[in-house]
Amino acid sequence: MELMARGWDSKSVEAQIESAEANGNSVPGEQMPQEQIELLWKKEGLLRSRARVLHDLENCQNPRYREILRAALADLDAKLSGLN
Repeated sequence: MELMARGWDSKSVEAQIESAEANGNSVPGEQMPQEQIELLWKKEGLLRSRARVLHDLENCQNPRYREILRAALADLDAKLSGLN
């Protein structure tokens, strides 16, 4: 599952880059601003981490570790919402 989520995230970032270029946010042949690229990669990393935490949460039996994972998930969600 985690591999599929990573592939999906990568395609999502690629689609966002292509969409930005198609909407005229960049001139043909001109690259996206470095800030925007870094933001997309940061978002992808957070999405991958979130997928991993969700996977671990689904398979976790230890109540204490589940609480840690829930806190990590909340933190990742807060960081993701801050990027939007």
